[in-house]
Amino acid sequence: MGSVIKKRRKKMAKHKHRKLLRKSRWQRRHP
Repeated sequence: MGSVIKKRRKKMAKHKHRKLLRKSRWQRRHP
């Protein structure tokens, strides 16, 4: 069960990173 939680945590981190990237791109286009 521990491994499943680890995998889920990794997915969450990836999604967070994607959101950050999207935000930075938006700021770059419209400063």
